[in-house]
Amino acid sequence: MDWATRKVLTWRLSNTLDASFCVEALEEAISKYGKPEITNTDQGSQYTGSGWITTLTEAKIKISMDGRGRYLDNIFIERLWRSLKQEAAYLHEITDGFQAKRIIDDWIGFYNSERPHTALDKRTPDIAYFTHAEIRKVA
Repeated sequence: MDWATRKVLTWRLSNTLDASFCVEALEEAISKYGKPEITNTDQGSQYTGSGWITTLTEAKIKISMDGRGRYLDNIFIERLWRSLKQEAAYLHEITDGFQAKRIIDDWIGFYNSERPHTALDKRTPDIAYFTHAEIRKVA
């Protein structure tokens, strides 16, 4: 997620704690949107493992991790998960990973392109992100 605009850049779904799906999402985000100056995650095993750390280190991206048990350090991500659960996941009896992926993909598409945010002057994350990107290019 881009913190300035709340845009979900890429995502993956997994039913394991294997870090490869996180690294794939990170690599896709870097490929599509460029490398950020810094990333912030919790201290989950996916983000403390060598695959994640090596990918960030080799790309010269600063690493920031939340304090242990400090969910407020990553409040935008926590809010995203709450909204996704309440507005999509809990409304369906999800029976398999394919259905879960479809529901999440649809909701993230809605979230990025249709759901305005008060903190973004009632703009959607997509509009805020691409407006912000144009401003960065001009500057």
